[in-house]
Amino acid sequence: MTSDETTPAVEKPAPGAVTTFDAFARFAATAPPAPPQPGQAPRPVEERLAYHSQFVTVRTPAIETLSRSVRTLMILGRHQQVTARPSLIVTGPATTGKTTALLEVGRTCHLAHTRRARPGDESVPVAYVLVPPGATAKTLACEVARFLGIPVTTRMTTAQITTAVCHTYTAAGVKLVLIDEIHRLNPRTTSGAEAADWLKDLTERVAATFVYAGIDVTASAVFTGVRGAQLAGRASLIDCGALPARAGSREPFRELIAALEQALDLTAHRAGSLPKLAPYLHERTAGRIGSLARLIRQAAIEAICDGTERITKPLLESISLDHLAEEHYRPRTPARRTRPGSR
Repeated sequence: MTSDETTPAVEKPAPGAVTTFDAFARFAATAPPAPPQPGQAPRPVEERLAYHSQFVTVRTPAIETLSRSVRTLMILGRHQQVTARPSLIVTGPATTGKTTALLEVGRTCHLAHTRRARPGDESVPVAYVLVPPGATAKTLACEVARFLGIPVTTRMTTAQITTAVCHTYTAAGVKLVLIDEIHRLNPRTTSGAEAADWLKDLTERVAATFVYAGIDVTASAVFTGVRGAQLAGRASLIDCGALPARAGSREPFRELIAALEQALDLTAHRAGSLPKLAPYLHERTAGRIGSLARLIRQAAIEAICDGTERITKPLLESISLDHLAEEHYRPRTPARRTRPGSR
């Protein structure tokens, strides 16, 4: 990942915030937060705090791979009529950028469609859906319906909702369906199996490319049994794993740190000081992109608030990260057992 391979992108919103078409369209159309430009006058404190709260993401290898694969599969499935189109699964541990990659690809597809669209074109290029916890066929169908505002009542059967969804999605011209949190689907249960069957049916009735994202999908129930084999047999896998410290002659994690540092808006930060901390930062975050971005954003906000305007290792050490990262870096020491009769 070199500097010419990184571009600012909107920091991902909370996934639930973009699960309607209007919200997703606003997200896609919102201009990315702008990094400071050379020679630019210092921005006000509140503006810089807001900037680091949003901050930027970088086009990681996973985003690049997903973008290319989605484009190819959409072309591949464009004229396929009989069976479901090939799909993609984005997998990996928590906080490794899966949802960010999914939303960035969806945003790119939405904007590309908007640029090409003729006046009066009301088609919908992308749908984004979260699998609800303990998903059943009906609750999943309701979530898919909600994205396009399809009216659903409690009296409607799953078959009725499905008919409305397939008709509306086809009429709206949806070409890309993004299904997030797919690991919540559990085909080992009766209701989960029905939901998996419903999703398979949807892919065969809606002429779109489906992309799924979830935590460690290959090790979850989603890939097990007959239903799991059906999904695995149609989907290519993209691994959004933690970034390694080294990959051959390259240092992808250090390159990511350098890209994030370049985007900082601090008046006294020393350029190059964060890449020098790459070994520490890799150990601190286990190479997880989400944990690294959160650590640097929090440190930048702390540096502005306390007036130091620079990020140092002591400042980074003082910040508590997500539980996964903290357990990796500062594992709890089990309490020592005392022998009976000892003091």
